Amino acid sequence: MKTIGLIGGMSWESSIEYYRIINETTKEKLGGLHSAKSLMLTVDFAEIEKLQHENKWDEAAQILIRCAQDLERGGADFIVLCTNTMHKLADQIIANINIPFLHIADATAKKIVSANIKRIGLLGTRFTMEHDFYKGRLIDSFGLDVVIPKESDRGIVHRVIYDELVQGKVLASSREEYKRIIKDLIAQGAEGIILGCTEIELLVKDGDSSVPLFPTTLIHAVSAVEEALGD
Repeated sequence: MKTIGLIGGMSWESSIEYYRIINETTKEKLGGLHSAKSLMLTVDFAEIEKLQHENKWDEAAQILIRCAQDLERGGADFIVLCTNTMHKLADQIIANINIPFLHIADATAKKIVSANIKRIGLLGTRFTMEHDFYKGRLIDSFGLDVVIPKESDRGIVHRVIYDELVQGKVLASSREEYKRIIKDLIAQGAEGIILGCTEIELLVKDGDSSVPLFPTTLIHAVSAVEEALGD
């Protein structure tokens, strides 16, 4: 079994989900008292969030590069970055480590392709929905057609993530807003919806959509176990 190196804390609520899913999946696959071999290094999310919104991505990259290098020195066999948005910095992290990096968009896209879905809706932070680091990978590497909400709805999705979900607030009113936005993406032809922020899975559940949901925390965490076990 390989040792999984987890960069967490963005937010800590979703990092808990990664740890839980990774260990539950390991037990399901191996049985008995088996659990995952892992290291988790967490950051202060307030520091990261400030750098995000000040557009200081290079400074944020240095923090995550140090985390990945520390995990590598600690014995991790590969890196899992437990957040969608900070995959904006994936290439910089990869360039500064000597172990594999399990990309969240790749793991998610493989699931979408295996479901024979071509046109996919994407929910996430503004950074994930609007910048090319995530959408571009889905389009260029996997040939997917990506649909995002209209500008005003992107603002709602982003606000709920940062003002509510990362602070542990799960509001019924926000769930209704997300359900409305999902319906609009489906009306634009989306055959499935990527829950492209690890916190969104705290709010949106399977029954909230008439098309398949692709929860990135679950997909990424299960992929980490498959990598660790050589499946």
